[in-house]
Amino acid sequence: MTIHTATAVANANIAFIKYWGNRDDALRIPLNGSLSMNLGGLTSRTTVRFDPRLTADQFTLNQQAQHGKPLQRVSTFLDLVRAKACGVTWFAEVTSENNFPTGAGIASSAAAFAALSLAASRAAGLDLSEREYSALARRGSGSASRSVPGGFVEWLSGSRDEDSYAVSIAPPDHWNLVDCIAVVQTGHKATGSTEGHALAPTSPLQAARVADAPRRLDICRRAILQRDFDTFAEIVELDSNLMHAVMMTSTPSLFYWTAASLELMNQIRLWRKQGLPVCYTLDAGPNVHMLCLEPALEEIQKRAAQVGGVKQLLTARPGGKADWVDQPAAQQAA
Repeated sequence: MTIHTATAVANANIAFIKYWGNRDDALRIPLNGSLSMNLGGLTSRTTVRFDPRLTADQFTLNQQAQHGKPLQRVSTFLDLVRAKACGVTWFAEVTSENNFPTGAGIASSAAAFAALSLAASRAAGLDLSEREYSALARRGSGSASRSVPGGFVEWLSGSRDEDSYAVSIAPPDHWNLVDCIAVVQTGHKATGSTEGHALAPTSPLQAARVADAPRRLDICRRAILQRDFDTFAEIVELDSNLMHAVMMTSTPSLFYWTAASLELMNQIRLWRKQGLPVCYTLDAGPNVHMLCLEPALEEIQKRAAQVGGVKQLLTARPGGKADWVDQPAAQQAA
């Protein structure tokens, strides 16, 4: 009996220009494009084993068996892979490990579904292009599309399943940008991103945020390519604030910021005025991503550690693309 197995690793990513709100919820096609950086060293490692002896899909995350919504989300994604791989009908065992806090606004689902996209496809015998892996990952988590290519990445919003995918706009070594993440909360957030995206249209600010997105994308893209930190800092903070303003004015409202988040944001703006090349951005969670140039990292870490409520500091430099861990694609069962 042949059991098909594959393992892949993908990085989390941090969005500079955010994705919030869908044109198509079922396909996770966003209302606007987005820009991000892969976070080297903050990874999800996922193994998929299709086995004819299984009677249902199984999912283990960080050594804990998952049931209910988490399992259903993975099983629904596996259905997409099974549909692409003609003749594959077996259930699968999925084992995933994150080396950073899960469900706290550090793009754990992005890394997880990017890795799952590669691992499940190879285990099912599929050989896809990077564009196709990105589009497939998007179906599990929109931001997962950005964790497939490497370095600095743009997600082209598109309008159909086939043309909504991410591409690399610059390699990891293009810019000595560092993401120093101030972890102020490690537990799962009360409202996940999937639910939050569905609430976005209820905010009176969402239409204006989306309408202005092409301008912000253009400014941020040029700032990255030209390594213009000052311009980058202003547009990244504006975009983060806009997304959270939409969250706060949705019905029901979503407040991800904590007192520690606000204190850090205020301090970071002060530090920049004092000459340090640093800015902030927050995803759908309270943890603050402090983006800085490498020479300023040590000082940023020292100052952030003194802010009340900061439990941990994680550091990530630009990371590479999602990739497989070398092992046979199939093995014999005992």
